[in-house]
Amino acid sequence: MLQSELFTKTRKEAPKDEEAINAQLLARGGFARKMSAGVYTYLPLGFRVLQKIAQVVREEMNAIGGEELLFPALIAREHWEKSKRWGLRVGYEFKSPAGDEVGLGWTHEEASAFAAAQFIESYKDLPRAVYQIQNKFRAEARAKSGLLRGREFLMKDLYSFHADKADLDLYYQKVIAAYKKVFVRLNVPVRLTEAGGGAFTDEYTHEFQALSPAGEDTVYYCPKCDWSQNEEVAKVKDGERCPASTAGEPASSANEPASSVCGGTVAIARGIEVGNVFKLGTRYSEAFGVQFTDQTGSKKPAVMGSYGIGVSRLLATLVELHHDERGIIWPKEASPFAVHLLVLGAEDTAVEARGRKVYDSLTKRGVEVLYDDRAVSAGEKFGDADLLGISLRAVVSAKTGDKIELKRRDSKEVKLVTLEEAMEML
Repeated sequence: MLQSELFTKTRKEAPKDEEAINAQLLARGGFARKMSAGVYTYLPLGFRVLQKIAQVVREEMNAIGGEELLFPALIAREHWEKSKRWGLRVGYEFKSPAGDEVGLGWTHEEASAFAAAQFIESYKDLPRAVYQIQNKFRAEARAKSGLLRGREFLMKDLYSFHADKADLDLYYQKVIAAYKKVFVRLNVPVRLTEAGGGAFTDEYTHEFQALSPAGEDTVYYCPKCDWSQNEEVAKVKDGERCPASTAGEPASSANEPASSVCGGTVAIARGIEVGNVFKLGTRYSEAFGVQFTDQTGSKKPAVMGSYGIGVSRLLATLVELHHDERGIIWPKEASPFAVHLLVLGAEDTAVEARGRKVYDSLTKRGVEVLYDDRAVSAGEKFGDADLLGISLRAVVSAKTGDKIELKRRDSKEVKLVTLEEAMEML
């Protein structure tokens, strides 16, 4: 991709109505722009990052047997009423010009249960898991924190169906393990945090919290072990002894202390919720008739689970976690391009020819390259490269001769390599 042909341009100043670091840097770099409160356009660079994040999520969901589909965003009132979630003031509900009452999907337990009821008939049809990556719509009273809390956002939601709670419990842990892989790949350190069920379930649930001053949630955690609870269910205070067992396992519920403690001291921090997992039980399967015949011939409702990851929230979280005074620092798997190629002194035909050769060679090998071919100063090119934060920068100039200068965005180390060496590294 030639940078001169990008739809967007960088800007020195952030929009005056953006206070969050993620929104400021994403706007300055031309990744996203606010259209109205809580509603953003993901511009070409930002959309590329969304696609990279979504692909990581997709690969890990496929690895645990998830099948991708796409549910409708418009859901009729009758479906919300079956689950008793019409009128909760969470979603957008309205009448169409024809008089139909509908709600925009803020979650899709209803849609998944409606679909499953058409196909699950026998215990042989279980377990099953389906997921989608789709925009969600929530009527946030006060959209804030840039892209961390919006009224329209991109989310991955997975729904599973099981013959009994024991099988759900096994899959629940499998999803947790898959989520941890997602966050490791994207370089987002998280804490698995016990939480309440909200409008989804009466059971305790788990959130994946990325600790950050930009977060809106309050997280109580132990720096010495894995124990972590959100403010809603926590029964301890900052500075108290950790209630986890000596093995580092949390107590079985927020109200049940462990018999022994790990010896750590509870700390408190802000957190960004980037994922969550819920054991739904039979609430939605009973409402929508998701029944199966077991091995004895008896009819039973399927046991369900629901699991979410905020794809667009992850994009904003990455910016909050990985930036410096110069701009964004994208982790490799989320970087919009693999390489940002800067050619300095392109008015020198020999230098320009070497730069073009590097670009063509990498592109032919399937490497995604953003080629800064603009007729601007070297300082502006370096400044924009830091702002855009592509994980690897390559420089061709008269100074580098027949070699290429390579530098990772998150490192000060610079390497001079041949084109062949660069190809091997990439």
